[in-house]
Amino acid sequence: MIALTLAQIAEAVSGEVRLADGDTLETIVSGLVDTDSREIGVGDIFVAKPGEVTDGHEFVGTARERGAVLALVERPVDVEVTQIVVANVIHALADLARDVVARVRAQGNLTVIGITGSNGKTTTKNLLARILTDEGETVAPRASFNNEVGAPLTMLRVRDSTRYLVSEFGASGPGEIGRLAGIVTPDVGVVLMVGMAHAGGFGGIDETVRTKSELISSLRPGGLAILNVDDPRVAGMASIAAERDIAVRWFGRTAAADVRADDIEVDPAGTTCVVVAGEQSAPLRLQVLGAHHVQNAIAAIAVAMSLGVSLADCIARLETVELAERWRMQPMGSESIRIINDAYNASPDSMAAALRTLAQITGPHERTVAVLGSMSELGEFAGEEHDRVGLLAVRLRIQRIVVVGTAARRLFLAAIGEGSWDGEAVFFATDDEAFEYLRGELRDGDRVLVKSSNSAGLRHLGDRLGDLFA
Repeated sequence: MIALTLAQIAEAVSGEVRLADGDTLETIVSGLVDTDSREIGVGDIFVAKPGEVTDGHEFVGTARERGAVLALVERPVDVEVTQIVVANVIHALADLARDVVARVRAQGNLTVIGITGSNGKTTTKNLLARILTDEGETVAPRASFNNEVGAPLTMLRVRDSTRYLVSEFGASGPGEIGRLAGIVTPDVGVVLMVGMAHAGGFGGIDETVRTKSELISSLRPGGLAILNVDDPRVAGMASIAAERDIAVRWFGRTAAADVRADDIEVDPAGTTCVVVAGEQSAPLRLQVLGAHHVQNAIAAIAVAMSLGVSLADCIARLETVELAERWRMQPMGSESIRIINDAYNASPDSMAAALRTLAQITGPHERTVAVLGSMSELGEFAGEEHDRVGLLAVRLRIQRIVVVGTAARRLFLAAIGEGSWDGEAVFFATDDEAFEYLRGELRDGDRVLVKSSNSAGLRHLGDRLGDLFA
């Protein structure tokens, strides 16, 4: 975080200062900000966030022992550390982020990029950050820090020297993206696609569209919207941009895109395509598996080129990326038995993309194995969407379908109903049962996809299989 006095921080968060350790209102604080006491270091600020299971106020002492010089709290704590008491620490976190980013932006060197979409946010964020880091100091979220806590924590990492802030905006309901983006009013907004991810929280696809469009409505006047021309729901957001005098730059796979990908091919070593940007074209070889990641790559290229980065530099930097993110199409195991751990998150669209990738990278004498868990937050659509995935797995001729967890049982039943009934599809209630089955079932030449929502926990099963067959 930039250097601020305790008085300036208190004013930003509308809090009451309780001084300790000889501090005064003019004491300067410039450390990192975090809600996890385990991540606190010397000079940092600890945010005592109440939770459903634990209360951050119980860990103020631990944070102090680790070097915290300031705690944001909702009630005073009997610990010898300066505290700022606020009505709501989550709101205070947002207010502090708003103040810090505004101060840095006022110096004229900071560009803020916001990214949203039902799928691909984290991968696109990482690809874009890789491109921009060579242009200047770039701050981007760790993992998927995209909610009311994670997004402000990322924003608070900016310094006076930061040139680019890449913010990822997720949401589980209407209004959340608008609130998060409103903290920083991005200069550039990227909408990747609109699908069924989290549809249950939104109340359906139409409300999902409106929620994702909140990013375009939150851009700074004179800003730029980077939109997916291939997704009609996203393309429709151009009307919002036009109303606000926001320029639009298109990405996609069709001729209407300003930046597009042609000739996409997927193999076990990665994904190739030709990137076309206006009169320029160049081949791109991504080490990241999956044709769906090409869309994320060209979105990142569209942003970077709008900021003045050449196409050649974009491609050279993207080709160095070996992994989009842990548990996202992560290759594990060995050449004999390849495990693809893609179980950080799942939606109907990402599940379909991962299954298609599995089919594409498996050779004629190799076997496809899909280890599938549930997709969360689909609400009333959960049943039919799990049915669709089961049907797709059979139609893609996945040779062994291993369904794990009672929440995913409809996927198994759909696969059976479609014709995968002679041992091709099996069901296990627990990860341990599935692991024991796979330990004996997998053989040389198998290509294994592990895919589920984070809540299903199959990423850990993927890790176990990766270690077993390494």
